[in-house]
Amino acid sequence: MFHVVRYQPLRLIIQNSLSHVCLKLMLSRPAAFAQIWKSWFSNHSLVGNKNIILMGPPGAGKTTIGRIVSQKLGCPVIDIDDDVLEKTWNMSVSEKLQDVGNEQFLEEEGRALLKFSASGSVISLTGSNPMHAAGMQHMKKNGIVVYLDVPTTVIMSRLKSMKVDRIVGQSPGISLKDILQFRKQFYKRWYDIRVLYGGDAAPEVVAEKVLDAVKRYRNSELETFISTRSSRSGRSMEKDSHKYFSDVVTEGLAPDGGLFVPERGLPKFTAGEWQSLIEATYIERAQVILERCIHPADIPASKLSEIIGIAYGENFTCSKIAPVRHLAGNQFLLELFHGPTASFKDFALQMVPHIFAYCIPRSCNYLVLVATSGDTGSAVLDGFSRLHDTDKQRIAVMNFFPEDGVSPIQKSQMIGCQKENAWSVGVKSDFDFCQTAIKQIFTNSDYTGFLTVEYGTALAAANSINWSRLLPQIVYHASAYLDLVHQGIIPFGSPVDVCIPTGNFGNILAALYAKMMGIPIRKCICASNENNVLTDFIRTGVYDLRGRKLIPTFSPAVDILKSSNLERYLHLITNEDGQLVTQLYNQLENQGHFQLRKDLLEKLQQDLVAGWCSEEDCLAAIHSVYSTTGYILDTHTAVAKVVADRLQDRTCPIIISSTAHYSKFAPAILRALRIAEINQNPLSQLHLLSSYSPLPPVHWGLLETLKKKGNDDHQVCAADMSMLMSRIETLIQSHFM
Repeated sequence: MFHVVRYQPLRLIIQNSLSHVCLKLMLSRPAAFAQIWKSWFSNHSLVGNKNIILMGPPGAGKTTIGRIVSQKLGCPVIDIDDDVLEKTWNMSVSEKLQDVGNEQFLEEEGRALLKFSASGSVISLTGSNPMHAAGMQHMKKNGIVVYLDVPTTVIMSRLKSMKVDRIVGQSPGISLKDILQFRKQFYKRWYDIRVLYGGDAAPEVVAEKVLDAVKRYRNSELETFISTRSSRSGRSMEKDSHKYFSDVVTEGLAPDGGLFVPERGLPKFTAGEWQSLIEATYIERAQVILERCIHPADIPASKLSEIIGIAYGENFTCSKIAPVRHLAGNQFLLELFHGPTASFKDFALQMVPHIFAYCIPRSCNYLVLVATSGDTGSAVLDGFSRLHDTDKQRIAVMNFFPEDGVSPIQKSQMIGCQKENAWSVGVKSDFDFCQTAIKQIFTNSDYTGFLTVEYGTALAAANSINWSRLLPQIVYHASAYLDLVHQGIIPFGSPVDVCIPTGNFGNILAALYAKMMGIPIRKCICASNENNVLTDFIRTGVYDLRGRKLIPTFSPAVDILKSSNLERYLHLITNEDGQLVTQLYNQLENQGHFQLRKDLLEKLQQDLVAGWCSEEDCLAAIHSVYSTTGYILDTHTAVAKVVADRLQDRTCPIIISSTAHYSKFAPAILRALRIAEINQNPLSQLHLLSSYSPLPPVHWGLLETLKKKGNDDHQVCAADMSMLMSRIETLIQSHFM
């Protein structure tokens, strides 16, 4: 058996690690030498008894990078090709391949891995090692597998320069590109950490990225979350009560009433890392971005891949998931309505239920509460109803919506999406009441404690107050930019503006986060309807709810006066001043208004501009766009289109978020298209729209939902907190007891 032991004599360590210059430094400047030694020891302790296993396609640089990493760590380096296979076979790898053929080669290569053992080493695998399951399982037992992820186009260019035109597993008639793509499934199966880089990254830079990635993997303590209302002094006193990603997914709202945010902020991608994703699919982009936002101690890469595959696999009608369509001039539409319930909410809520089911403890049942202004409800109900049967038994969802504040089709959707673990309750009030009620329930420790003790059931949130809801939204804003680059509309690095119909501030916050992570977004344009409290705030710095009443509009998803996720943005621009955020929101709660300092308003206006759209202008925009292009905007997208027309300066492309499918708002669309006879039956309305052969076609998922019987069967409740809590308790008794 081939075996490498990590322990080396101190003499050899010193010989390998300390140059003559370092020895002189040790004698002449002991403090400086101590710092160097501390750095070396920090790197060396990364390995311990574990191996760092470099995996990737041929041409990824595994051998070169492995040598550099081993030098930095002061530990052995093993190249499987040179140090194991050729010594085992007494012939070159190419000769062996020619001698036995593809299938036998892979088997014998795997058997060699099974006989191999090492510890505390850096190991460079062959490009084909991951194709042998037993061999990789053996390697992973004592190793951290690092996937060197290089774009296929870069690998092909490198192999061409190396005069390599055939690799292991490549049969006649199969191109080099095809076999490289085929191998990716095996790399994705085995890795613990991904290191992403393009063709121009120097090996030394990649080696540092490997070390940084391993450090992150081995230290989850660095990725903690804080409340937007926590003070710095309070944080230092509460180090023993760190919150991690799995905690904030489960808890939703912070105990002090604030929202969870990552203590060290979001990860930054280099320009080269973003550029390496230009050729990637949406699912591949999602995997890379979310891996950097979710520590593998919370969700391992393999499980995250499984979740993303389930979320965006067969549930979306468009293979591109979130396609970018040219509208006119410099305007592009980001179509976010191809999911099962026809709105942008599906991007998070096809994924979040599976994340939630993975993160929560098995010892407790969970009831997920959600308030909706229209689209969230059906998306939550659909997402949680797709859980595995065993998870449905311990996770249920209850959706509160304004009984008279959503479109008829939205209501039919929410009722039609009810399943054995998912229910809708209409509330005789508006969305702000529903959202505030849920926040009050979560902060009522007596009530939540009673539910836990009496019924073994904890409450959780699925609104965008839950941090996990925001992460998938970052992905589609980043992906839209990369699509424009891929289509040749702009070179990478050129700026774009984004215009987003905004009510609860979550979608536009995700765009701001994408900007922070390195996507070149210049301005985020906040588009309001006649409930324009956000527009006034962005223009003046005054958030004033005094005397305001919610106005029902054609765009109900943004009929919101209290924007929950704005709190996360204020925490950001105040440099994480939780005391100031607490002060502002206490004033809003008690007095109905607050005002930003001048310096904070200036900071805000560097990121955001805002405008609003009347009902008449919304309908006119739908008619105008259809008349000139044949494309039908939904009412929310029309609001954004109107505001974009007014505020863009036309010096760069503008991406308008098309947040819902027009089918959900058929009466308003038919009115905008000036169709006189409108049947009140929602299904008839969709059939009428379909007869116009519109672009895009009527949404299939809505048609299927509306065909279901029993679409009037739901509970209705008065706007009373005690009644809402009673409904919750009744549901818990019926489902979990």
